[in-house]
Amino acid sequence: MSFSKPLPVLSALLSSTILLGSLTAHADEKIHADTPRIQIALLLDTSNSMDGLINQAKSQLWTLVNELSEGKKDGQTPRIEIALYEYGNDSISVSQGYVRQVLSLTHDLDAVSEKLFALSTNGGQEYAGQVILNAATDLEWSQDKDDMKLMIIAGNEPFTQGPVRYESACARAKSGGIIIDTIHCGDEQTGVETGWKAGADCAGGIYMVINQDEKSVHIPSPYDDKLNVLNQKLNDTYIGYGAQGATYKRRQMEQDVNAAAMSPKASIARLKSKSSSSYSNESWDLVDAYKENEEKITALPDDDLPDELKGKSKAERAAFIEAKAQERRQLQKEITALSEKQKAFVDDKRKDMAHTKTLDTVMVRAIRDQATQSGFSYAPKS
Repeated sequence: MSFSKPLPVLSALLSSTILLGSLTAHADEKIHADTPRIQIALLLDTSNSMDGLINQAKSQLWTLVNELSEGKKDGQTPRIEIALYEYGNDSISVSQGYVRQVLSLTHDLDAVSEKLFALSTNGGQEYAGQVILNAATDLEWSQDKDDMKLMIIAGNEPFTQGPVRYESACARAKSGGIIIDTIHCGDEQTGVETGWKAGADCAGGIYMVINQDEKSVHIPSPYDDKLNVLNQKLNDTYIGYGAQGATYKRRQMEQDVNAAAMSPKASIARLKSKSSSSYSNESWDLVDAYKENEEKITALPDDDLPDELKGKSKAERAAFIEAKAQERRQLQKEITALSEKQKAFVDDKRKDMAHTKTLDTVMVRAIRDQATQSGFSYAPKS
């Protein structure tokens, strides 16, 4: 691993549409005003040779979220927002520079997972400068200098390809307070010679090297089965509302399946994320939405509510939701405690294993260090 010097992601009825929109706007305004943010744009090469990179990104999304969510700034847990771009794919028009914004900056982590798992590779031209410029100019980056703003670009072809010079694109990002980390999928010296290190240097980021085809090793623990049981119980506390409630509830379970298909390690990392404040679904889940605005949720029309709440009084609705919230808090507490035991067990077993150059061992730890330099505090690693 090589580092450059680092510097300090509708209701059918008009009345309910207005109500839900008001709730979302209220929640977003409150969060954006009060909560420190960590914004990350993932720029992934999806050309033919990058299947291993995409699989690692799928596997390590939740590990990244967990690491960053452990931080504090002014006593507050950061709001994690992630955007996703793909570049270097022949399915994208040359007029777009072989670049596509897959997802704008969002706190909806299930949406990030869903879009990651939908990516597929197809040979093309990898224009690093173009994708950096697009991400710098098209995304709604925070204007607060105390928030962390980061691009992570990964690929294996020369950084100098395409009509947009990476130097000018990096300068544009840097002027907005955005750091750029580069991940070369290959050997260190080739990455240096083809501009990947210079790409990180020009925007105060870190140059990293991974083996995109190396598998992240899962170490089984005695706690895995119990964690899986708790995951199912946790899902049962999510109660969809509004026109998209049932759809997003299904999506939640689909992303559980996707994580489990990658590895048990990815599945456990996702569960840990789901037990943290970073995993919030106020746009479709009654429990999370109720935390943001009790009055509006209890006043929703029956058409926006699940069957078990139709025809109920405000007091009955509130009692039902509060019971689910209490159940969720207890499950999250159990999951957190068990996850700590699982992590301690795995860390102990990992001591004697060979070092690997995968996203979790290279990128995740480096980004946590950068968050520290941006003013977020983290408990020291054991």
